[in-house]
Amino acid sequence: MNDTGTAGIVHRSRVEWMDTDAAGHHHNTAVVRYLEAAEAALMHACGITGYFGAAPRVHYAADFTSPLRFGQEVTTHLTVERVGTSSLTLRFEMWGEATDHHPRRLAATGRYTTAHVPAGHTGSTPWPTAWTTAWNSPLPPGPPHP
Repeated sequence: MNDTGTAGIVHRSRVEWMDTDAAGHHHNTAVVRYLEAAEAALMHACGITGYFGAAPRVHYAADFTSPLRFGQEVTTHLTVERVGTSSLTLRFEMWGEATDHHPRRLAATGRYTTAHVPAGHTGSTPWPTAWTTAWNSPLPPGPPHP
């Protein structure tokens, strides 16, 4: 999914019972948790500390295309789409992997934007240069993050 030359990551998770309704289909809010896990793995892979607590979400958009089911493996592709002076836009694809009863399907796509608001500030401030450099550089290929 990352053809932009920016940082990106593949993260794997699994649909737990708490992520589902009584029919075993995912709650849409579970997608946000899977994304946040992928985002944490991306920041770790980029060597960035201090991001969480200083990067509130200011915009979120998602299209849900197929249900995820209890026990299903989920693969999230998360890519830096745009690095602004004080904002970061991340793009994602979330796939439900094949099961005995269902083929692999795209479950959700979208993007979200965070802004740099460090502790003690009431508005956004420019990102640290080391962070923008890391986000604007592709990560070396590696195995998907659990």
